[in-house]
Amino acid sequence: MTSLAVPNKGRLKEPSLRLLRDAGLDFEVTDRALAVSVRNVDLELMFVRADDIPELVCDGAADAGITGVDLLEEHGNGLPHLVELGYGRCRLAAAVPTVSDVRTLADLAGARVATAHPRTTEAFFRRAGIDAQVIALRGSVEVAPKIGVADAIVDLVSTGSTLRVNGLREVGTILQSQAVLVAAPGAADRVDVHRIATALRAVVDARTKRYLLLNAPAEATERIAALIPGLEAPTVVPLAEEGWVAIHSVVDAAELWALLPRLEEAGGKGILVSPIERLVP
Repeated sequence: MTSLAVPNKGRLKEPSLRLLRDAGLDFEVTDRALAVSVRNVDLELMFVRADDIPELVCDGAADAGITGVDLLEEHGNGLPHLVELGYGRCRLAAAVPTVSDVRTLADLAGARVATAHPRTTEAFFRRAGIDAQVIALRGSVEVAPKIGVADAIVDLVSTGSTLRVNGLREVGTILQSQAVLVAAPGAADRVDVHRIATALRAVVDARTKRYLLLNAPAEATERIAALIPGLEAPTVVPLAEEGWVAIHSVVDAAELWALLPRLEEAGGKGILVSPIERLVP
């Protein structure tokens, strides 16, 4: 049976469970469950800490896993990213006290930098040629400058509100992170792992797209097709009323705000926009 490691807590847990269910997996989770079998697929879900998943997958204890790019970088195992999952977005950023003279990452040369991501931080500074002292800390890294342990910190940031509350400001980004699907060494090309990747990617891709259907005069087909080219080309179907057609296409959800008025101006009528559950281009 194929095994998939899934975060058991934290910011990646609920979005991961939602993604798996949206992909069509039928399973039940309880607070005490360490592993469950999926009812409709030969797959076992292993619920473990997100920061343990890189090691479990690297060692082959799990065939694949869902974890964050930041955790993979810190582990340093080089596991291939099969699918970028689009949630858990954050950045590993450097920050200093608001009264500090530091303005850029380069200004951290000679500074003491506290972080829970020492491997990633040291690698970044080494590549950038910045001679900073990295201090490994666990827990509330934000307090390090206040107690004199460090001059700056490197920590995960989503909105930046925690930094501001603690009197800190960002000076640069070291790493962009999000949830990703990874596979054990040698497992990425296996049929069972490929099927997991395809199922999850279909949901992720569908979330950014919408299915669009409209009616239009036949002479407006070319104008409208230019606005909504779709994956390959829009589908055009003659209607029962002579001189009219129905046009179907897939469009980017982010473009709808500007796209709908333009379709109306081009002659579109009865425009219908629907979500897409899964999409395999």
